[in-house]
Amino acid sequence: MHIACHCKKGIVPALAGLLTLLPLASASGLDLGAITLPPGFEISLYASPVPGARSMALGAEGTLFVGSRGAGKVYAVVNSNGDNQADEVIVLAAGLDSPNGVAFRGDSLYVAEIGRILRFDRIESRLHDPPPPVVITDRLPKERYHGWKFIGFGPDGLLYVPVGAPCNVCLETDRRFAAILRMEADGSNPEIFAHGVRNTVGFDWHPRTGELWFTDNGRDWLGPDRPPDELNRAPTTDMDFGFPYCHGTAIADPDYGRRRSCRDSVPPAMELGPHVAALGMRFYTGASFPPQYRNRIFIAEHGSWNRLTPIGYRITTVTLDGNKAVDYQVFAEGWLDGFTAWGRPVDVLVMPDGALLVSDDKADAIYRIAYRR
Repeated sequence: MHIACHCKKGIVPALAGLLTLLPLASASGLDLGAITLPPGFEISLYASPVPGARSMALGAEGTLFVGSRGAGKVYAVVNSNGDNQADEVIVLAAGLDSPNGVAFRGDSLYVAEIGRILRFDRIESRLHDPPPPVVITDRLPKERYHGWKFIGFGPDGLLYVPVGAPCNVCLETDRRFAAILRMEADGSNPEIFAHGVRNTVGFDWHPRTGELWFTDNGRDWLGPDRPPDELNRAPTTDMDFGFPYCHGTAIADPDYGRRRSCRDSVPPAMELGPHVAALGMRFYTGASFPPQYRNRIFIAEHGSWNRLTPIGYRITTVTLDGNKAVDYQVFAEGWLDGFTAWGRPVDVLVMPDGALLVSDDKADAIYRIAYRR
């Protein structure tokens, strides 16, 4: 596998004309043998290096698109021979402002920077000669604290774009903060879909009901064991999930909790681990995992950054009974070795063959989890 940069002059001046080829990283450089999974599952290296690999989206022709944060790059990961390992990683754009979020619709790739959203048209036919991007909006808040974004198109055809709180905990007059926005595919008619969402970096729609479910990161500095991160359900618009007044189901914020009761907020569908940094989540819609995993939620927990005893650095699942979340358990772990983490899962993606991809921005890798009968 090779990694190449094909960057248009004027988009990424610092890298214009630069072509870099790197050898495929050896799986032995990553401790995949340390990863524990339920019986019958196995993990392998799908692509590496993919520097700072974050959110993932699949193109209509099977190209895997991957965003990043600090790397400022967007990648196309190509597996042309179907051997379950990428053959090429192409840098589509570089020098961007935390292009964490990627989404695909029609024949276009959408990329979310902190303050704007770009669109690359007919991208799968031009992976080695990407077109200049179209700016569909540059009117998003530009605050960097929780400014990186996960984006996705809903069943209604609208593009959902969260705007995180620009702080640990605060109350902003601009109601777009701590909210999930949605807009037309061309960036027009933006509106607030959900309020009181501190920082979601992962969401998906229930494959049967079409309802939005999303992860949310809890505030810091309330102690090692609270508040929990959250998994939330938003079946309708204009729901308020409590931030900054309430955290979890019933933890009143010490600064803002007196202003409004937790009873006035929508409680989480499931309280997740405290400070696990729950990011990407997807419903499992494949057919290759055992039947009990169908429509189960898979969550990438990036891992705590300021907890004395680290927690997270794993893949967890939440099982639903109808619209009720009833079980939360670890599915894959081993990226954390004591107090040291060699990997940090960011996003998960169900592939057409039913395998689950996992991105890792610390190990600069993408893994493939498959079930062997």
